[in-house]
Parts: sequence; structure tokens; C-alpha cells
Amino acid sequence: MHSNFFKTKLVKGKKVTILALNWRDLRNPLSGGAEVHAHEMFSRNAQKYQIIHLAPEFKNCINDEIIDGVRYIRKGTTMTVLFYAMYYYLKNRKVIDIVIDQCNAHRFFTCFYVPRRKRIFYTHQLYRELWYIMAKPPISQIGYLLETPMLKLNRKDKTITVSESTKKGLLDVGFSEKNITIVPNGINFKPLPYNELYSKDSDTCFVYAGRYANSKGINLAVEAIGKLKQNGKQIKLKLIGRENENYIDNVLKPICKKYHLTIGKEELNDIIICGFVSEEEKHRILGKSKALVLPSTREGWGIVIIEAAVMGTPSIVFNSPGCVDAVDFGNAGYLCSENTVDALVENMIRVIEDDIEYEQKRKSAYNFSVKFNWKDSAKIFSNLIDSITK
Repeated sequence: MHSNFFKTKLVKGKKVTILALNWRDLRNPLSGGAEVHAHEMFSRNAQKYQIIHLAPEFKNCINDEIIDGVRYIRKGTTMTVLFYAMYYYLKNRKVIDIVIDQCNAHRFFTCFYVPRRKRIFYTHQLYRELWYIMAKPPISQIGYLLETPMLKLNRKDKTITVSESTKKGLLDVGFSEKNITIVPNGINFKPLPYNELYSKDSDTCFVYAGRYANSKGINLAVEAIGKLKQNGKQIKLKLIGRENENYIDNVLKPICKKYHLTIGKEELNDIIICGFVSEEEKHRILGKSKALVLPSTREGWGIVIIEAAVMGTPSIVFNSPGCVDAVDFGNAGYLCSENTVDALVENMIRVIEDDIEYEQKRKSAYNFSVKFNWKDSAKIFSNLIDSITK
């Protein structure tokens, strides 16, 4: 349904009213773990609070809808939504009790029009070196130089983040520890008992799950398979995620050509493109794979790491913020000593050749990850809201 945005006026009720601002929402084709985290926090508290989520429009979107009790309003572009957000808040400021400004390299500058007592700053990760991977000059330099002063605008706000790594980054730029609340990621399915997990494929197969982007390290994972093949190892890599044909043609296929790897949708290929799959199929692929490979430069947390772990599949990750938290600093997975392709190869060989260590990693990853669930995380969020609004 379409709403007349400029005539929309909230009515004060008995519930605390929360306005959540984000550059994407759960239904956006470009949404990721950050949007899942937000929706799980909000939807599990939708009976307790009135929650309105405002984000930009996307192609063929519904401008105003209710999803799991959360009202999703979509208006404008990633730039114009800043003005719509300010307009919506100012028009309804007597009703709105809390404004959540979710920062993903994009922010709503709520510090300039929302009183501090009503503000929550919400960020999954700092971007730092990611600016140079994700953007071209001069945007990369501008983003990198402005990130710290931009963060300092919110350093006195109540803050939500998802990992100790990001918390440390915030403390380093002047945030107060007493104002930071960690709301961990979770899983939205009941884990199977360890002895009922999928058996591993007879053919050694690793898996990558995520976006097609250099910042996620998918190119490095493919190169690692190439180096393993040069060493005589017959290893496959499955790629889960919405396909990006341009990235496949211009980045992955040249790597495959260099190492004489085959790539395609068929199981006989070295690099198998699975595309976007259902949750059930994702869990099956994760469960039957030997290990998840996620050489990401930086994550808020990396939900797929714990999803793989509860399916009995440990992860090989770079020593990067967020990733280190999700593998319990190497206790619940394989942590590369250096963020290089050679380090990936070294750990993939450990997975293949050291059966005793591998079984230990499987069990420790499973035991660490089954502790995370959205119910507990949603409760942490509601406790924060109650402490602010009481």
C-alpha cells in the first residue's frame, strides 16, 4: 500500500514509540546481516513497543507495510531519505520516544535535530580500510578521513553494537563504555543435536557465503582453491549468495583462468556457483561442506560463521574485526596468522589433513555458537529501551 507520507501523523498510545532510521531494510535486495539483526531486535519487541522503520525506496517496493509487527515506511533515495527522516521526526516528535540512527557508512545526523535523551546510535562495524576497498578516489579518501570526526558526533549517545571488536573501535574514538550495549547476533532456527548433524561430502568441498565483493574476500577464497590445485589438491568451493555477473566475469573468471579452474553452476566445476538459495538449502550446503571460508577485511560479526558452526562446520577467517569474535579468537574456528591467500591455503590444508584437530574445531565451533539466539538478544535490546524510557 502507498501512504501519503506528508500527511502521516502518529497517534500517541500507551506503548513507547521508536523511530528506526536505516539506509536499507529487510526487503531491500541489497540487505545483509545488519538488516537481519535490526529486524530480529524490532520484530521480537513489536508487541511491547510501537516501532516505525524508515528507509529509502527500492525498485518495486511497497512504500508502507507491516512485517512481523514492525511498520516499514520507504521514502526517497539514500540521500533524500535524510530529509524525510528529519521531517517525519519533527512532525511526530511529541509522540516519538526514541530515535535509532543506524550507521552503515551512511548516517542520518540525528545529533542535529533529536535531543540526546531520545537518541540511540547503532552501528555494526567501523569502515576504516574498507573505504579504499569499497569506493574509488576521491570518495575513498574523503570517507576514510571523515569517519572518525563523524563518529565523534555520537560519542555521548547511548550506543548499540554487535561485537567486542566494534566496541573497542568505538572506545578508541571517545565513546563511553557505560553507554555501549552489545546486542549479539543470533540464529533463527533450532540447532540439531551434534550427533544428528549432516555428514560431510565425500568430495572435499569448502563454502563461501555472502556478497560478491573484494571486501568479503571471495576473490581470495577462489585464489586459495587455485593454489591448492597447483599443489595437487582436488578441492571444490561452493559460492552461496546473490550472483553478480559483472563481478564473476571481471574478477573471478580471470583468477580461474590463471589457475586453470572451472567455474559454473554444475557440481563438476572447481568453483560451483549456487546463487541465492533458500534458508534450508543454505543450511544443507553449510552442513555438508568441510569448512566455511570467509577472508573478510572487516565484519560487524559475520552471522554466517555461527550459522555454519551450528551445522557442524568450522570457519577459516582472517584476523579481522568481527570475524575474530565469531570464531572466539581462534578457539572456535581457524584464525589466519596473516591476512593472506597463503595463510588461507595453510589452514585449508590443516582442515583436510589433520582429522583430530578438525573434529576438535567442529565441536568447539558448535558449542560456542549454539549459545547465540535472537530471543536473548531481543531481551537485551528491550532492557536498554526500558532503561532509557523509564
